[in-house]
This record gives sequence, C-alpha cells and structure tokens, in this order.
Amino acid sequence: MENLDAKSISLWIMATIYTIAGILHFVIPKFYMRIMPPWIPYHKLMVQLSGIAEIALGLGLFFPQTKALAAWGVVLLLIAVFPANVYHFQSRTRKDPPTWALLLRLPLQLLLIYWAYTFTY
Repeated sequence: MENLDAKSISLWIMATIYTIAGILHFVIPKFYMRIMPPWIPYHKLMVQLSGIAEIALGLGLFFPQTKALAAWGVVLLLIAVFPANVYHFQSRTRKDPPTWALLLRLPLQLLLIYWAYTFTY
C-alpha cells in the first residue's frame, strides 16, 4: 500500500469521483442524455459506454499496476466528453446549473486533465 501522502489522497479522491460519476450514468441517465450533442449518434449507448469507461478508469486508478494506464484513459475521456460540456453550456435549460457554472466547467476541464496527467508516470 502506498504512503498516505497528499498525492495518494488526491489519487483516491480522483478514483472515487470517476467511479461514482460512472455509476451516475446508470442512476440518472436522462441528465447525461440531455447534454449529448445532437450530432453524436446513439445517445443512450454513448451514455452507457462512457459510464462503463468512467467506472473502469476510476477503479483502475485504485491499483498501482493500472494507475498510469487508467490516468491516460481519464485524460482521453475528458477530451472526448468536452463537446458534451460545450453543448450543455450552449443549450442550458432552467433545470441545469447556472450559466456561470457551466461556463466555469469548460476551463476546469483543463485542470482535470492536468490532474489526471499527474498520475500517468
């Protein structure tokens, strides 16, 4: 087991966040389907696949043997879902978070990518 330092705690937080986020794709799929850009086909399937990917990557971050590969997967996943975040900002409804929060999420995605990248080596 790794030492309990700030980087290890950060890794466990990230792993937990992605695992829970992936589970939420199956708990509240309508939310994720609503933010899918219309040009992406098979919305339900894509939500399910991205949920499976988040769960697998989140769990992969927990193990030293798969941590780096899972972190690269998170980087790629964050890049892949960026268009959905842009579309969510552009198509916001009253049910969605405030416009400022959706706008803030866009550059925050770069920080999330960097955070995942720090575990790729």
